Amino acid sequence: MADTKLTVGDWMTSNPMTIEEDASVIEAIHVLKEKNIRRLPVMSKGRLVGLVTEKMLFGYMPAKATTLDQWELHYLLSKTPVKAAMNPTPHTVKPETPIAEAAKLLHDRKLNGVIVIDPGGALVGILTTTNALEALIWFAAQAGKKA
Repeated sequence: MADTKLTVGDWMTSNPMTIEEDASVIEAIHVLKEKNIRRLPVMSKGRLVGLVTEKMLFGYMPAKATTLDQWELHYLLSKTPVKAAMNPTPHTVKPETPIAEAAKLLHDRKLNGVIVIDPGGALVGILTTTNALEALIWFAAQAGKKA
């Protein structure tokens, strides 16, 4: 079986969309909506410094009971850097990590994705629950062919 596809590198989304740590929360929300994605690795000078998700950004917004009107809220979020809302220590795996190990991490930690870094710590991809399900579908189809 030459094409076993057993590692994270076989299933990850390479070169994911990123955002700079000093970009605003509003900018991050716009990128997520425009690209139809739910998470953004946060970068500073070309290095990974965190992860921000749709849930984090919307959770960062003031409660509906706030006295801020829509314009004040927009202004506040346009001045708030992503760095304030991000997770500075996201879960990471390497491209050579076995896909089963990464899927177990997603399951056990109730994560929707993990950052993929090379041995030097550089961002190379992202592995999402969707990617893990694509792997499951592929493996199930391969098992079906052998039956």
